[in-house]
Amino acid sequence: MTPKRRLLVLVVSVLLLAGLGTGFVLHAASRAADTNQARAGDPTVTAGGVGLDQRARIAFVNSAPGPHRTEVAAVPAAAPGAARTAAQLKCARFYAASGTGVCLQSGLGVVSQTNRAVVTDAALHTEHTFALAGTPSRARVSPSGHLVAWTVFVGGESYGAAFFSTRTSIVDTRTWQLQSNLEDFAITLNGSRYHAVDDNFWGVTFAADDDTFYATLGTGGHTYLMRGSVAHRTVVSVGVQNVECPSLSPDGTRIAFKKRILGGASLWHEYVLDLRTLKQTPLAEHRSVDDQAAWLDDRTVAYALPHEGDVKSTDLWSVPADGSGAARLLIRDASSPAAL
Repeated sequence: MTPKRRLLVLVVSVLLLAGLGTGFVLHAASRAADTNQARAGDPTVTAGGVGLDQRARIAFVNSAPGPHRTEVAAVPAAAPGAARTAAQLKCARFYAASGTGVCLQSGLGVVSQTNRAVVTDAALHTEHTFALAGTPSRARVSPSGHLVAWTVFVGGESYGAAFFSTRTSIVDTRTWQLQSNLEDFAITLNGSRYHAVDDNFWGVTFAADDDTFYATLGTGGHTYLMRGSVAHRTVVSVGVQNVECPSLSPDGTRIAFKKRILGGASLWHEYVLDLRTLKQTPLAEHRSVDDQAAWLDDRTVAYALPHEGDVKSTDLWSVPADGSGAARLLIRDASSPAAL
């Protein structure tokens, strides 16, 4: 092949690659535009400040189509259907209490996927970031704002999968001391010290004393409710099985959780456990809820369910915590609720 012909082939190849690249970019832009395209009845979302120290508001991750999708937003607790204000902080999972927020982020880096936990102040300014070992799953902040916890999937993508692996971490925001893996804590199960290669913890919820927490331990094909101590690095079984993603009530007496139902079409049902009597009360939500419920007050819990007709979005629903009433739509196109 002559030098002139080689040059011609090179030029044609470059032009073809450029055309393909442009096509891919335009296709991606078209898909993004479809994702952000507004729908009839979509909520009104405006850019603005979201203060975690504001009272009588609900913060959440906005999933309404548009430029503010996945941003932390807030609405008045008394008018959850009102126009929402969205900050610029984008999260896959979020929670907040007493002016401390935790935002779990998942995105594509130059070479691979990058996952991180961002701990924020009341104005959603970053105070500290931590690299995550996997895909974001659960996030919680203690009532005082001094302790932050998160769970990620290290292997698998769903709690409904036959095999999955999690890692749960706790950090003290006063010292930034990180407990990177609850599996390193001393485990007491049914009165005996316990350790197995399939130990998995997920779904931390904190008590008001800045030490006690509850979490799910999955091992040997079973799930157990565990009570832990951050200071002593211990976790002890409470005596109740089939408890996942616990959430402690504001008064510290009850735990909302999802219970795996073997029969019927649903996979998990929402229950409330009385910690004094261990009595379990089924809630009036009959759909399968794969979420860590959040208490709006001592009488009501909230959780996310897939938005009808849009698998990329969820809606927030609420239900009375005593088993009465019925589930009702709380906030459309939203997830990760936190009552401020």
